[in-house]
Parts: sequence; structure tokens; C-alpha cells
Amino acid sequence: MDKTKKIKSDNYSVFISDNIFNDINIFLQKPEYSDSKFFILVDKNVVKYCLSQLIAKVDSLKQANIIEIEAGEGNKTIDTSKYLWQKLTDMRADRKSVVINFGGGMISDIGGFVASTFKRGISFINIPTTLLSQVDASIGGKVGIDFKGIKNQIGLFKNPEAVFINTDFLKTLNKKSLLSGFAEIVKYSLIADKYFWNIIKNSPFENIKNWKTLIIRSLELKNNIVISDPKEQDLRKILNFGHTVGHAFESYSLLNDKRPLLHGEAVAMGIICESYLSYKCAALTKNELNEIVYFMLSNFRFYPIKQNSFNDLYDIMLNDKKNSKKEINFTLISCIGKSLINQKCEKDLILQGLDYYKNLK
Repeated sequence: MDKTKKIKSDNYSVFISDNIFNDINIFLQKPEYSDSKFFILVDKNVVKYCLSQLIAKVDSLKQANIIEIEAGEGNKTIDTSKYLWQKLTDMRADRKSVVINFGGGMISDIGGFVASTFKRGISFINIPTTLLSQVDASIGGKVGIDFKGIKNQIGLFKNPEAVFINTDFLKTLNKKSLLSGFAEIVKYSLIADKYFWNIIKNSPFENIKNWKTLIIRSLELKNNIVISDPKEQDLRKILNFGHTVGHAFESYSLLNDKRPLLHGEAVAMGIICESYLSYKCAALTKNELNEIVYFMLSNFRFYPIKQNSFNDLYDIMLNDKKNSKKEINFTLISCIGKSLINQKCEKDLILQGLDYYKNLK
């Protein structure tokens, strides 16, 4: 039988297994949940591929209320939040109720946000089903929604009661979704663990079979960072590498593309651009820049951008949450495995980074 790995985070634990249902059963049988009403938040993909397993194998959830929303980042909005608050009200959720966020990062983000604000806060548990949500949203206690096209503009820090990661759910994902999560795994190695990077770069994506090992190492790295800086005042900012430019690409794509970029696809682009900025102003060597760019282009699809989009992308970056005094705040790397926070770059250099990416193809 598969052995469960347990990572202790800030007042909650993350359980990782190839078959997590027994751990969920045991957890929900705690006395504090004896009078709880359970609400499972899902999207259409989870209903199709995963929901029946959870209900069949977890006794406490057989009578749970199911709340379904549309899939996709475009639904992580205040309108969806209002719909969910209304559903919880109509279903008579009380302060002892528990929301089970069962799905990808969009579900845990908006589900955690809605639970944390309903009746001044009710409990929630995350069961992430995508690689991205398992290695990113599962640790850190960030919940929120997008607002007027800007990623995660409204939200708060709020920890779940627990997180349960079932690596078996990854079998339901296509290559594109797996790559989206893989981008975050690559980021962890670049910011904090060169040895991990060397393992990743020498293991072609197509050959990866043991996702559990990569997930555990990624969560260990993120957990160590988050525990030391839960409110992102200092060290936790290193997790933003690739995200300042990446979020701009993602927001731009949401507004302009029929099939918007996935979060990890945008982060992969951001990693390339911010590696270039690291080379220009943070001492990253040309050899390491080339090493990173070669790996990213070998594994992630190229997203063509045009010169006339540069100012739109820059304007989106100006709204980034990490900015201070109207300056765009970057996390850069001085070498693979070592990060520098609170790095400022002039507009001309940022646009030069976008142009660098544009011309790689």
C-alpha cells in the first residue's frame, strides 16, 4: 500500500499519496466535524473525471452538497463569488459548515476566498486535482479572485484546515495541463535548489513517471519559505520569480485570446523574460541564461507576441500587487538556485526583455 507523506505547514498539514481517500476519511471523522455540513465545490471537469471517486470512497461526503461552477480562470470573478455566497445561503450553510475545494487552482483560490468571507469565515479543505494546484496553491494560504482582468487583485491570506494530494488524479490531465504545473516545479528549482534543477533538466518531461517525488520536493521548498515569511514581507517574495511578467502575459491572454494561456504557460514565458532581466542586472551568467532558455523552449510552447502589445503588458505589470512607490518589483536570480528580491528595472529594460522573448522563435 502506498505510504502517505505528511508535510506540516502553518497550523495545517498537507497529505500526499497515490490513494488519499483513507486519510480524508480519518480526518473528517474528527470530533470538531461531527456537526458539520459539507459543501463540495467543483467545476465541470472534476464532475466528469473525479467526483464520483471522492463520494464513493469518503463516507462523510456521501451526503455532501455539491456546488458546480464553470471551469477556467475566466470564472474566478466577483460574479462567481456572489453566486457561491448565494448558494451557501440558500443551502443554509452555517459557521460550522466546511467547504471542500475539489479541483484545480481556480477552485481552491475562489473556494477559499468565498469560505473565508462567508459569515466572517467558515472552514475549508483543499483537494487539488491538477499538478499546478498540487505544487502551488496547496501550500501558502493565499485565496482570492481576479478583478477587471488583473490576476488575484482581491483576496487575503487564509489557511485551509488541511490539504489532501492524490497523485492518481494526475492521470486525468492532458499534456498541456501537466506542463502548466511543471513550470512551477521548474521555478522552485531555479530560485532555491540548483541540485533539484540539475535533476529536472536531465529528466525530459516526456519521461517523467514519478510525479510524487517532484511534488514532495517542490512542496518542501515552498513550505520552508512560507513558514519563515507567511505574509510575504521578505523571503516569500522569491516565489514570484517568473510571475511579474508571467501574470501580465496571463492577464493579457485572458482579455485577448479565445483560448487563454494557462497559468503555468504564462509563468514559463515569465521565467524566460525575467531570466533575461537577471542576466542584464542581477549577475546571472550568459551560460546560465542560455541553459534556462534552452530548457524552457524545449519543453514549453512558444507564445507569439507583437511589438504593439508591449505597452499593454507593461501597464498590466504596473498593477502588480508586489509593486511599491509606482515601481515594478521583480524577483530575479543571480545564479541558478539563488534569488534576489525587490529588484527594480527601468521600463526600457523590461520592454527589452519582452523583445528578447519575442525574437527567440
